Amino acid sequence: MRKQRMISAAALAIAVVLSSAGCVANANSNANSGGGEADQTLTIAYSEGGNTLDPAEANDGTSDTLVVASYDQLVTYGTKEVDGKRVSDTATIAPMLATEWEVDATDTVYTFTLRDDVTFQSGKKLTADDVVRSFEHIKSSASASFLYEMAGISTVEAAGDDSVVFTLTGPNHLFLQILPMYSFSILDMDLVEKNGGAEWLATHTAGTGPYVIESWDPASAAKLTRNEEYWGDEPALGTVNLKFITDASNRLQLLKKGSVDAALEIAPKDLQGLDGDGIVVDSRPSNKVLFFAMNNEIAPFDDPKVREAISYAIPYDKLIDDVMKGQASPMRSSVASSTPGYTDEGNSAEHDLDKAKKLLTEAGYPDGFTFEFTLGSGFSDWNDDAVLIQAELAKIGVTMNITNMARAQFLEALAGKQVQSYISRWTSFVNDPGYHLGLLLTSEGTSNYMNYSNSRVDELWKQAATESDADVRNEMYGEMQQIINEETPWAYLYEYNIAVAHGEGLEGYTSYPDGLIRFFQLSKSE
Repeated sequence: MRKQRMISAAALAIAVVLSSAGCVANANSNANSGGGEADQTLTIAYSEGGNTLDPAEANDGTSDTLVVASYDQLVTYGTKEVDGKRVSDTATIAPMLATEWEVDATDTVYTFTLRDDVTFQSGKKLTADDVVRSFEHIKSSASASFLYEMAGISTVEAAGDDSVVFTLTGPNHLFLQILPMYSFSILDMDLVEKNGGAEWLATHTAGTGPYVIESWDPASAAKLTRNEEYWGDEPALGTVNLKFITDASNRLQLLKKGSVDAALEIAPKDLQGLDGDGIVVDSRPSNKVLFFAMNNEIAPFDDPKVREAISYAIPYDKLIDDVMKGQASPMRSSVASSTPGYTDEGNSAEHDLDKAKKLLTEAGYPDGFTFEFTLGSGFSDWNDDAVLIQAELAKIGVTMNITNMARAQFLEALAGKQVQSYISRWTSFVNDPGYHLGLLLTSEGTSNYMNYSNSRVDELWKQAATESDADVRNEMYGEMQQIINEETPWAYLYEYNIAVAHGEGLEGYTSYPDGLIRFFQLSKSE
């Protein structure tokens, strides 16, 4: 017998809350929506202009933001209030282009019912066929195809004009968690194919989202205007201007002069004392982490004891206090502390050079050793961290040779899995340990650039993917973390805060694990 879950219990609870608050009960409800504020304009400074508008290929903050503004997905994440601030609730999956969904008794067949009032920005009505063809595009993409596989999608089929059936390769709790990601945006595939396909989509949009991208020059600026035919609540902001300014100090100066309403990626040292005089610094903990990776297949880091010794030589407090100026917190496990199932069991590392020296002696390196460290460009804190770590390692006889590398070259080098050591950061767009650990720390993980491999970790990850009981699943993820903590493929550096500096009067900002700003949620008070 088939069982039905029209909407998760948590989603229903959210809907009740929204209803009682007087908001409409759809996923794009916006407490600051329209209401005659048609002329509101937001100008915001980003560090770079993005690379593509194709949702399935977008892989940088600006490209992702433009996609989120101009596209919708079948479902989305809920939101909630924490300490007076609006944050995403990724454990709650809420309707978006789909009004409801059912899952069969095997937990492998999901049937989604589509809204009947959605048109693309082209004017064409949304149909099930567009959903099916959108997922074909995702499956064949270079970037999002791995998410398609991770979600365990086997087939996607239309069942009439307003219903779509997903069949999974097996029960997979990540399916509904991954589905709200911007990568799974629904496209007007007639428009895409009429204009030649993916190449056209890289510089044009074909979505149903709340904003139309009027212009986009990755070297300088983008302009977005409200989609006046949007199916959801009318966004309060009629126009959003994005300015792409590489130099962080220039972004800061524009904010101070009032030339922009908000600025992103301001250096931690510059955030100090900025709050006040018309500027608000909204700094919140996130699941973005920074780690010092050691290639487990290249000596001497193929010895867990050596890796553990390095972890005891890291000056953790200096990194957070002197480099991040408090805009970060300690990282104690392979997943961020806000991740469900988090545990720091197995991790005893603290800054202790005597302990580090003792471990090196036990590993056969009483006089230390020399190794190569590759530093990717683009993030000032990485450079400062590397210099501090280098100095500490020198105190135990370890020489760390730093090679600077342009970011594109750095990413290419990591993909070859032959970099001996490096610093990298990671943001889990899906706040679930299965997503994070599967990509980074399983043997087949596509982002496991340090060649970490443990058969028990791999086995637990596969078991957890099909486990429907969250408590049991988190026990498995906990055991994975403990093994990883003990084997130390990384030295854990810190968990970032996400800080947005903006002028007073900007309202509605909601933080998400992906760190992206949803413009439709924002408004400006006079």
